[in-house]
Amino acid sequence: MLLKDMDCYWNPVLETLSRDELRDFQFKKFKRVVKWGYENSRLYRRLYEAAGFEPEDLKTWEDIIKVPTLQKEDYRTAQAKEPYPYGDSLCVPLEKVTEYHQTSGTTGQPVYQPDTWQDWEWWSECWSYILWAQGFRNTDRVFIPFGYNVFVAYWAGHYACEKIGCEVVPGGILNTEERLLKIKELKANALMATPTYVLSMAETCRNKLKIDPAELGIKKILCAGEPGASVPATKKRMEEAWNAKVYDHVGATEIGGWAYECLSQPGGIHANEAFFLVELVDIESGEPIEEPNKPGKIIITAFDREAQPCIRFDSKDVGMWGEPCACGRTFRVLKGGIHGRVDHITKVKGVLFSPVSVEEVVRGMPELGDEYELIVSKKGDTDVITLKVELVPGAETLKELVQQELVRQLRLKTNLAYKIEYHDFGTLPRYEVKAKRFKDLRNK
Repeated sequence: MLLKDMDCYWNPVLETLSRDELRDFQFKKFKRVVKWGYENSRLYRRLYEAAGFEPEDLKTWEDIIKVPTLQKEDYRTAQAKEPYPYGDSLCVPLEKVTEYHQTSGTTGQPVYQPDTWQDWEWWSECWSYILWAQGFRNTDRVFIPFGYNVFVAYWAGHYACEKIGCEVVPGGILNTEERLLKIKELKANALMATPTYVLSMAETCRNKLKIDPAELGIKKILCAGEPGASVPATKKRMEEAWNAKVYDHVGATEIGGWAYECLSQPGGIHANEAFFLVELVDIESGEPIEEPNKPGKIIITAFDREAQPCIRFDSKDVGMWGEPCACGRTFRVLKGGIHGRVDHITKVKGVLFSPVSVEEVVRGMPELGDEYELIVSKKGDTDVITLKVELVPGAETLKELVQQELVRQLRLKTNLAYKIEYHDFGTLPRYEVKAKRFKDLRNK
């Protein structure tokens, strides 16, 4: 590759290593972090000793599967001990911790995440790969409509923008209308938000400010927090609303920014393999999956995080390997991004059901609004799926036709029947961060 073509990579050396070279690099990093966790964290020592594993057992790549996986509940149990609030999971003296964040708590008690200054610099470098791959440069003015809080959200993205030279405008405590007006005033050309909030901002812009969001000048949008930016119908809605390119990114408080979409948009996301070991394993057996197009559970290791290491963490996310990307990166691609979560994929009427498939149907119908809710309940011995949707203004007269097409598409995509409820436009809940659209009430 010619040197002039290397501008698309933040780190051309690591991003274009051969697969064999990359695997050697990753295995050395993996062995190092496993030893670090074992020697410095009571959580990992306890976990490994219970499984009869020692770091010296890691002799070949195939031995990786011998390392026990870590569950979010393991963090919660460890953090109930001293030193408060990180307990057994902490690998450094408490005085070395310079950053505190926590998970959103959507799956239970929040997990506390300590980071050293070195860890926080690592976060920023992870994000620099992401931003650069999506075309962010020092000519961009990036608006972040996020009320900075204890959640990690776009904190690291903010600092990485500064690192690569972007101008950052933090939206902070402004409300949605004020944020939109600030984007217009400052002529910001880039945006970071959840897919839900990207669509909500567009709705507010049109309905309350009477401004077409496409006229605000946003040219690229980085999304995270939900699968939406990898769902074709949702991505299309966002891109058409803002007349901008939308890129996906996947990260987590405990893990870091571990996957991203690049400018080539290969129909999936690159695993950020310079910083993470991303494994795909069979959901039932835990056996590794290397072949493409076979869904599996995603297990992730962060190589360089020292305060609270993330080693073979069970993300509960579901994905599948795809084909290499035309961008030239050798980092593997997860086809279609994240397909949902293991704890959201459930059997309904004997059929495996993923809520993400419903998002593709709803967002693919222009007569329906952006928001919806999905509730699985029990009536006697029968599972009932209730889908709440909104008709966009002007589509009320098409309700019968919409109903027919919605039922047909849902049956085609999920092989299930639904009880459909129509709500007035604007009455279903709106969210700024992660949306909570799916509820399974059968065991409650």
